[in-house]
Amino acid sequence: MKLSYTLVAALGAIEQVAAHGYLKSFIADGVTYPGWAPYSDVYATVTAGSTVTFQWDQWGSSHSGPVIDYIAKCPNNDCSNFKGNSGTVWVKLQQSGWDKTKSPAWGSDQLAANGAKWTLKVPDLAPGKYILRHEIIGLHVAGTAYGAQCYPHCVQIDLKGSGSKSLPAGVALPGAYKATDPGLLTQLWWFSPSNTTASYTPPGGPVKSI
Repeated sequence: MKLSYTLVAALGAIEQVAAHGYLKSFIADGVTYPGWAPYSDVYATVTAGSTVTFQWDQWGSSHSGPVIDYIAKCPNNDCSNFKGNSGTVWVKLQQSGWDKTKSPAWGSDQLAANGAKWTLKVPDLAPGKYILRHEIIGLHVAGTAYGAQCYPHCVQIDLKGSGSKSLPAGVALPGAYKATDPGLLTQLWWFSPSNTTASYTPPGGPVKSI
């Protein structure tokens, strides 16, 4: 897998990313790497247990929805031919859906308010080659099946440190998201601080403890 890719998918339909934003850079251990770098096979060096930053060029506030982060281990410490499209290899590290106690309430709106920036603490895993998958899901037209728009971006990392932990089983991507999942088939207008019955669970299962 190359250093990064940006994909805009309405659960299968490909669209243009320019109107919504793209991952401009990835920052780890004080080094800034290009976020959109097709045909590049560079690894970003990351210290286990450290915090990395995903910097988008922008994010539209109308595209509200969750922000989700996954990690996968590259087989044989080689990501060059790893597609991550088979097996339950994607482990959810973090998610931010809708929380009416926060302002703004949606994870994507928090990202936008923070200068289109998102941070993630990388677990203290055993050294090796991994893929981070950082994803925003836009729910602005999610009132019908296949309306939710997924914006995943992947970064190849070379994890350093003295950690010894391994990844648990995760989920399959594609496969973990279904068009009828409540986290994908929903209406944004339903989620307001005055709606005491509203709750939201992002797709892809729970965050795993590592």
